[in-house]
Order: sequence, then C-alpha cells, then structure tokens
Amino acid sequence: MAKTLYLMRHGETLFNVRRKIQGWCDSPLTQKGIDQAKVAGQYFSKLPIDHAYSSTSERCCDTIEIILKNRIPYQRVKGLKEMNFGVFEGESEDLNPKREEYETFFVPYGGEVASAVGKRMLKTLTDIMEKPDHQNVLAVSHNGACVDFLKALQVTTKDLKNGFPNGSVLKFEYQDHQFKLLEVVRFNKD
Repeated sequence: MAKTLYLMRHGETLFNVRRKIQGWCDSPLTQKGIDQAKVAGQYFSKLPIDHAYSSTSERCCDTIEIILKNRIPYQRVKGLKEMNFGVFEGESEDLNPKREEYETFFVPYGGEVASAVGKRMLKTLTDIMEKPDHQNVLAVSHNGACVDFLKALQVTTKDLKNGFPNGSVLKFEYQDHQFKLLEVVRFNKD
C-alpha cells in the first residue's frame, strides 16, 4: 500500500534575508517565515498527517510547531539536518562556489560532501517511511538537504526549475521501498 511523504523546507529566516550561508548554524524565522508556516499549516490541517519529523535546527522545529499547533507530537531527527558548510557557516552566500564545484568544495574547510547529505537524507527518510504505522508523514528540512535527497533518488531537479522557496513542499509517494516525486507545492509566489 502506498504511503505519502511531505518533505518541506522551513520558513524564511534572518540568514535567508541577509544572504548568509546557513547549514548547521541557525537563525530565527522572520515574520514572513512565520506567515509561510501558517499558510502551510492551513494546507496540512486538511490532510491526515499521522507522524511528523523535523531537523534538529531551530528554524525547522519552529516551522513544524506552527504548522502542527500541537495536533500531533513531532520528533527531532539529526538525519534531516542541512549540509554542514564548515568554516563557511554564517558567511556571505557570495562565497558559495559554482554549482559544478559544489559537491566537495566545503570538505577541506570542515564541511560535508553534498552526495553524502543526499545519502543521509535517503537513509533517514527510508527508515521513517518503513515504520509500519507511518502512512502520511510530514518532515521539515532544508533547501540543500532536499535537493541532495532528490539527487540521491536520481530525480532530475527540473521540477525545481521554478525554485524551491522557503515553505515549499515536495510530495512523494512511497511504495516498495521507493520514493516517487508527485508534485512540488509552492504556497508563496515570491
């Protein structure tokens, strides 16, 4: 029987606005980020979510708490964290390398390999979805981690050509140990 995973990017943060590299370091949700979580909360209030998970980052926990409004408890999971950018954490996004150099660029600076993040996300989300009573799951994570997860699935990111803004959701079907991307839900047009 098919299960559903809703993998969401957290709401907008102060570092997003200030264009700061935000991996394992954290910054608070902005008012816009709070509003994005509230809009997502309206969407999820109509769905039969039976389990919820969040990255251990505060920005994700705050997002999921706004969405759930204590409807069900959620679990914090380190496997849903963003990529570690090493000494680049908290620095300007202008320091990011070109996309083709991204895979291993941060390793000499104490960061992670992008494909390792994808494998971590794949293992974490597979373990979650394999639990017998998990039919409709919400997981809140991060932009880079979600994109790396798609790459681990060998899903082309053409579905993200319009971006994956804060507060957006990747909806997957999970069946026979396989994830299938069904749609990208973007609540905010900006």
